[in-house]
Amino acid sequence: MLIKRLRGWEIKESQVTPEAVFLNRRQALLGAAGIGLAGMMPHTGQAQVAGMAGELYPAKRNAAFEAGRALTEEKVATTYNNFYEFGTTKRISDTAQSLNLKPWDVQIDGLVEKPITLDAEELIRKMPLEERIYRFRCVEAWAMTVPWSGFPVKALVDFAKPKNDAKYLRMETFMRPKEARGQRQDWYPWPYVEGLSMAEATNDLAFISTGVYGKPIPKQMGAPLRLATPWKYGFKSVKSIVRFTFTDKQPKSFWEDLGPDEYGFWANVNPAVPHPRWSQATEEIIGTGNRIPTVIYNGYGEHVAGLYKDMEGLGRKLFM
Repeated sequence: MLIKRLRGWEIKESQVTPEAVFLNRRQALLGAAGIGLAGMMPHTGQAQVAGMAGELYPAKRNAAFEAGRALTEEKVATTYNNFYEFGTTKRISDTAQSLNLKPWDVQIDGLVEKPITLDAEELIRKMPLEERIYRFRCVEAWAMTVPWSGFPVKALVDFAKPKNDAKYLRMETFMRPKEARGQRQDWYPWPYVEGLSMAEATNDLAFISTGVYGKPIPKQMGAPLRLATPWKYGFKSVKSIVRFTFTDKQPKSFWEDLGPDEYGFWANVNPAVPHPRWSQATEEIIGTGNRIPTVIYNGYGEHVAGLYKDMEGLGRKLFM
């Protein structure tokens, strides 16, 4: 007899909301707000990518990726955002609407068989889209639960065909200070850069998000392409990516460059390793006011801890 062993983030099939119910609820909520899937209000930041909504979204939900927590209310998740390109507060959803998504060229280069530049929509259409519900944990000790649509980073790796000596995937965001006023602050090391080891990039959990809540991802959340790595602190989730570079050198990330004593390359969630200025032992669930204990690797440890088994010598650097 075959016995299925649930993954750490999975729930029992009997507890999964039927897809039809889930999608009908989305439609009802959108209808109540007077919003159609193919005609987003400009404030949502989705007007320029709405052409893909009816064709690609909502993406089919992958029931293997459930967070074990209630979803964060859409209005909360889409208006409480870090995006330093547009300001240092969480209320940048209006300001971020200045970002122009058309055209959006994406460069794939470095140690690959054949460098390529293509439009973001063209890239998205080449990828296997699905929806995954992930926990999101910010280094500032708040958290939310989000239904991301997108594709595994591994699918991008397979598409890029990196050479054997590629050890890291470097990701870079746009540089448009005329559109993003935060980039006019030259004390920050623009453009925003993040990276993953190839082992991390090809892990099942590593994900490129192109949508959220059954619709194209809004500008303030990192349209049209953002990284989602649920076992890491949120500052690793580089937004509005324009370049993927395969390299044999560990990239220096934005926050690592800005504050190397406080932010490192790996940034894995660990309640026992405090930030130099605050504890990581608990987290606030945004929109509820509740605080709960933080879990090692944000609850995904069973499936990612092995990535770091030979790196114990890095100690604290693995987690902050």
